[in-house]
Order: sequence, then structure tokens, then C-alpha cells
Amino acid sequence: MAKIQNIDTKTDQELIKLAIKNPDNFLYLMKRYEKPLLKYILRLTNINPEDAEDILQEVFIKIYQNLNDYNASLKFSSWAYRITHNQVISNWRKLKSRGQDFSFDLDESIINILVDEFEIEKNLENKILKKQIYKIFNKMDIKYREVLILKFIEEKNYKEISDIIKKPQGTVATLINRAKKQFKDIAKELQINLI
Repeated sequence: MAKIQNIDTKTDQELIKLAIKNPDNFLYLMKRYEKPLLKYILRLTNINPEDAEDILQEVFIKIYQNLNDYNASLKFSSWAYRITHNQVISNWRKLKSRGQDFSFDLDESIINILVDEFEIEKNLENKILKKQIYKIFNKMDIKYREVLILKFIEEKNYKEISDIIKKPQGTVATLINRAKKQFKDIAKELQINLI
């Protein structure tokens, strides 16, 4: 594979064209999206890193197989996240049918984002706060957990979330509002006072 000059300045569209011309160039797209997609998988599922990498490998296979069908009216990142979303949901359904479930873990940056968004008392010790938010997220419906992750952690806008989950932007707004409500309802149900 010949090294492409100025790879970091190439747009996704340019990399797609290069990958279609020469499959070896797909590696450049993989390198660009490997870390963000892996983080997204881990944030959404909290499966072990090896299993997350297996999902990511399946994602990249699907991206590569469908590269010719990519719709350039979408941001490539939204399209890649959509494929990742579908693969995570597919794996979640397999686990659920076997009586297993994903759980969710929170790192410091996620806690800080949620503290700001949900106006959670900032004086609570982070270890306690993490456990409380962890309990709430694990009880949330995956569709609500996912939109919160996409909006507040992945920092996607409504259009991008719409493209990823294949729902109209109005529905995305509704899902986010319902997710916030479910978050607060679960906190109340578990008698977790976060405010």
C-alpha cells in the first residue's frame, strides 16, 4: 500500500473515494474512526474491551461492504455511528435472548456532563455519585440511554442523532426529553436524591 500524503487533511469523502479505488486505503478510515467508535460501544454497553473490539470489527466489515452504497448526503461519521448503533443493538438482542444484559460504566467526564445537564448536586462525592448514576443508567431503557450518550457524551447534534438512529429530529427531541424524565423517575424510584 502506497502511503497517501497529508492523510490528516483528507476529508472523509476523499478517503472513501480512495478506499473504493484501492481497498488497502480503507485502513485510513478505520484509523480515523477506531477510537471514537470503540468508545461509543464501550459507553453504550460496558462489555469487556475484547468483546467491544469484536463488535467494532463487525462494524468495520459492514462499513467496508456497504461503502459503495454510502449516501453522501449524510455525514460519514453519522453513517458509521448508525452502523455501530445497529450492531450494538443486534448484539444486545442476542445477549438478552440468552438472559444476559449490558451494563453501563461511567468515567469522570461522563459524570461531569451529567451533573451539569441534570443539575445534580456537585458537592456529592464522585464515588457515591458514580454509583448512583450507574444504578440509574442500568435501569434505563437502552433507547433512552443511547440518546443521552449520543447527545451529552458523544456531543452529537439532533440531525446527527436523527441520522444515526433513523428517527426524525422531532422524535429525537422527544426521546431526549423522555430519557431525562426516565432518568429522574428512576432516581426517585430508587430513592436516590441527586439534587
